[in-house]
Amino acid sequence: MGHEIRSEQELREVITGEPHELVVAKDTSVITDSIKRYIDRSPFVCLATHGADGSSDVSPRGDAPGFVHVLDEKTLLIPDRPGNKRFDSIVNIIGQPRLSLLFMIPGVQETVRVNGSGVVSTDPELLGRFPVNGKLPKLVIVVTVTEALGHCSKAFRRSKLWQSDYLPDAGVPSLAELMSDHLGLDAATSQMLELGIDDDARNNMY
Repeated sequence: MGHEIRSEQELREVITGEPHELVVAKDTSVITDSIKRYIDRSPFVCLATHGADGSSDVSPRGDAPGFVHVLDEKTLLIPDRPGNKRFDSIVNIIGQPRLSLLFMIPGVQETVRVNGSGVVSTDPELLGRFPVNGKLPKLVIVVTVTEALGHCSKAFRRSKLWQSDYLPDAGVPSLAELMSDHLGLDAATSQMLELGIDDDARNNMY
């Protein structure tokens, strides 16, 4: 493929100019008060991890606002709720601990990014911080923060994510379709998969 950019120098030649000094200086090595207030109000975060083999993964995590606990200025706690048991993120963290987080709040155009490293814990004291309906998670991701920053609103303004402009009328594939198109399942098996996904979402939230 031609026209590839292969160095930062080539990149700077295409996109001229330097970032504003405040943009360069906006990241911090700790969770500040304002970043904590954002995380405390966020019901959704994307968790990016990397495998020891160089592979990468992004996993959505969501719960009631503040479900990610700020233990102190260098430490976050993320409960691992029941999922599909592939454990992509968990296995990645065990093998290679570096990770990134992107926090969002519905209706808010700005996001918060956190970079750091994680460990997976079964510490009863940590698990006990996250009860829902009398149930506790079996795992907690303990994040040591190396960098935190607020991110500008341009992506959300361009996508109009919190507005109705781009809501689809129809045609969005179901999870069953996304999971199984390549498998060529017959109609009966596809229906069973749809029902199983719906039952899991209703009864295995916590």
